[in-house]
Amino acid sequence: MASFGAVSQTELGRRRQQLRRQRRLRLATVVWQMVAVSAMAGGLLWWIAQPAWLIARSEQVKVEGNQWLSDKAVRSLVPLSYPQSLWGIEPQVLAKKLESIGPIAKAKVTRNLFPPSLTVEVTERRPVAVAQPVAVPGRNSDKQKVGWLDDRGGWMPSESYTAAVRSSNTSIGANSSQGSGSFRALPTLKVIGSLELYRASWPEFYQGLRGLAVKVFEIDWQNPNNLILKTELGTVHLGPYSSRTASQLKVLDRMRQLPKQLDSSKIAYIDLKNPASPIVHLPELPGSSESSEPAPTRGDN
Repeated sequence: MASFGAVSQTELGRRRQQLRRQRRLRLATVVWQMVAVSAMAGGLLWWIAQPAWLIARSEQVKVEGNQWLSDKAVRSLVPLSYPQSLWGIEPQVLAKKLESIGPIAKAKVTRNLFPPSLTVEVTERRPVAVAQPVAVPGRNSDKQKVGWLDDRGGWMPSESYTAAVRSSNTSIGANSSQGSGSFRALPTLKVIGSLELYRASWPEFYQGLRGLAVKVFEIDWQNPNNLILKTELGTVHLGPYSSRTASQLKVLDRMRQLPKQLDSSKIAYIDLKNPASPIVHLPELPGSSESSEPAPTRGDN
């Protein structure tokens, strides 16, 4: 019969060999897993690097939500250089860059895998007027050129909407419906003057214009002491922009029946500086001074 000590030594030797085999097996398993993961990562990198996952041309950028800008115009604003790896594009960064560009108010960029492409969903700034500035002596502003205005006084370069459908007779007033989603025509309402002069007042003033039944074609804001409107009724002098301007516009609206009572060609201008007492100035006749008469302000509802 074998001694207890001999049995114990034999059993311990067997167990040590078993432990060594287990360690070797675990090591082999770890090495195999590392090799497999490396191979998979390498294969994935190779797969990603294939030309099939490149944004190689602007046509791979799909445009949604645009109403005034053409798809081509929106694509030209996307700050991408081609070819560009689909995986190297950061949608949020790209969207923020688009939103910093004049005609784009809001943007959302999405990557598409099949087929590799980008979807750019935009909300445009709606142009409501043509801004025609007047050079201000002593100032050298990069905005002293013709551009577009949105309803909040935001300025956009004139070339921003060159691809949009133009209108031959678009004005403000006459219960304007320019805010409808189907409206694509560019406005012809003109604002003359330095943008710095009227930018702060423009949002409130424009809201007042939108509800008018009288069409307004041009706003002359060159002289801060006399805001002049060119309307279907004739030229209208409002004086300086102030808290009374909203009341002046309401009086102008009530004068919409004036052409039925007086030929507009016989009107020099309408003076609304005092909205409680509007005056129609008649052209000066040869050998006489300019005449005027109180203007009728009751319009038909």
